[in-house]
Amino acid sequence: MITKQVAERVLDKALSNGAEFAEIFVENTYNSLISFNDNKTKQCLAGNDFGAGIRVFYGHTAIYGFTNDVSEATLLKVAAAVSKAAKGKSKVKVQDFTKLEFENKHEIKIPNNTVAKSDKIDFIKRINKAARDYNDQIVQVHISLTEKMQDVLIVNSEGLWAEDSRNYSRVYASSLASNGKEIQTGTEGPGGFAGYEFFQNIDPEELGSKTAKIAVTMLNADYAPSGKFPVVIDNGFGGVIFHEACGHALETTSVAKNASVFAGKMGEKIANSVVTAIDDGTIPNQWGSENIDDEGMPTQKTVLIENGILKSYIVDKMGSLKTGYKRTGSGRRQSYRFAPASRMRNTYIAPGKHKLKDLIADVDYGIYAAKMGGGSVMPGTGNFNFAVSEGYLIRNGKIAEPVRGATLIGNGAEALLKISKVADNLAMAQGMCGSVSGSVPTNVGQAAILIDEIVVGGRK
Repeated sequence: MITKQVAERVLDKALSNGAEFAEIFVENTYNSLISFNDNKTKQCLAGNDFGAGIRVFYGHTAIYGFTNDVSEATLLKVAAAVSKAAKGKSKVKVQDFTKLEFENKHEIKIPNNTVAKSDKIDFIKRINKAARDYNDQIVQVHISLTEKMQDVLIVNSEGLWAEDSRNYSRVYASSLASNGKEIQTGTEGPGGFAGYEFFQNIDPEELGSKTAKIAVTMLNADYAPSGKFPVVIDNGFGGVIFHEACGHALETTSVAKNASVFAGKMGEKIANSVVTAIDDGTIPNQWGSENIDDEGMPTQKTVLIENGILKSYIVDKMGSLKTGYKRTGSGRRQSYRFAPASRMRNTYIAPGKHKLKDLIADVDYGIYAAKMGGGSVMPGTGNFNFAVSEGYLIRNGKIAEPVRGATLIGNGAEALLKISKVADNLAMAQGMCGSVSGSVPTNVGQAAILIDEIVVGGRK
């Protein structure tokens, strides 16, 4: 992407006014999008994004600039611009570059750009047909198929030279059901750090029918009750509550500013002893995985909470400087247009010893959240509200009639302490997580959990 000689000159320029650290991130990315609705292919786009970002550190301050022109002259201009954040003489010399060696844990069998678009559209059409054939109340189906092939180079003044290639594949399907007065939606969005073989391992008819089933079931359901109830949240996307209400509060992006309810609580009990939570970037071919992060550090498995005790934060390079905690290979960014920050990867509550039926059997009257939807969180406090996109009442220890319109309202720190049982059915679900360094692919996950009491907002 750039030569070592160019990299050395650019880093020297970035350090020239007394910076303590300098880094270059170069990216060449192929993106592809096919979108489908109204029984038609609406978009079929593909293109390349190529550019570089330069970052310098002055103490605990980071300055960042970027460009889509990676000529030496332009890179030197950007380096000169970021170097002017402070005035002084250079005290740091660029170390000799050493190429980072690491194990590639992610086998890409079929690169996405080697498959005809007609094959991809046929795959989408099968999802669409299955969803529409499920029930006459399905009035619309939206499907998007996205692919990303990214080559990155990370070079810094400490002598790091790291190169990697990444391949992401995802299909997102949404079915809308209507009775003429109201609309309900069912969605699924499986994805992976994988090539086109990921789509070949998906049953399109099953995917389409699943989204339609959720939409139709919720359309014909009664409204959920309001009050404080025990709630069983099933696996997979149920983990979005931990991700949003707790995970972001464990990133040094917020911890270093004391803008987190978990700041200063390392080694303390912050959850019920049945809770172990993990952020793991090493799981082969998972959506949130990488070989190296966007600062050039090999990713790792990080135990955040072990048996209720806070064991680690999610730490990037600047976060490590500010807090003193070791880096966890969690510096991530959307593209060269963003400086990296501490971000989650595959974040999940580890499985326990119970069966889902055991959790249900413990509840006389409550809510079973089979699938969670979106919501909002106040990062500084951990207060949250999340919609239940597929919900059922629990009566006398058994799943009863479906209910719609349920919202779970609570506080992340308090909810962790009220988790009394964890099932053994760990599953992951895919999403895009937005933060200060842009939008990055992340997995949320958990085995089913029983929260003894939480506020449920409903209309009954």
